[in-house]
Amino acid sequence: MDLYLVRHAAAFDPDHTKWPTDRDRPLTPEGEKRFRRAANGLVSLVSGVDVMLSSPYRRAWQTAELLAAAGWPAPTESEALEAGGSPPGVLQALQAFGGVGSLALVGHEPTMHELVSYLLTADTGHAQVEFGKGAVARLEVDGLLRPGAARLRWMLAPKVLRAIGRS
Repeated sequence: MDLYLVRHAAAFDPDHTKWPTDRDRPLTPEGEKRFRRAANGLVSLVSGVDVMLSSPYRRAWQTAELLAAAGWPAPTESEALEAGGSPPGVLQALQAFGGVGSLALVGHEPTMHELVSYLLTADTGHAQVEFGKGAVARLEVDGLLRPGAARLRWMLAPKVLRAIGRS
């Protein structure tokens, strides 16, 4: 199985006067514009995935919608990917998708870098991974989806994805 882990694009800073709950905080217009170009680059590398799961938080959902507009499937909500989710909780939620060939996950930090570490080393803090806003990691898992079973194939910053989209 190929796993594509995507951190949401650049969002507004928390402001409880505008967004009383962090769930509602959206992408910035610039974050949306830049990730739209990054999504086009990503889709030129990976034409499609079988399933895309996303945190229901607005900024992650908007990021997933940009990927869907570029050609990936419409996102499906996954509470396990909400901000503050745990890598073991995400892995448990993924068990229902063990038969798919490729799966995209759109979520938040620190869950995304902890999930990469957990899938690579079976420990959430063993691998130090810099997971910037709009970055994408591709992991490969042969056999059972379990801690320590993945291999990192590549990790790209949104700037690189935007450059790929221009070529």
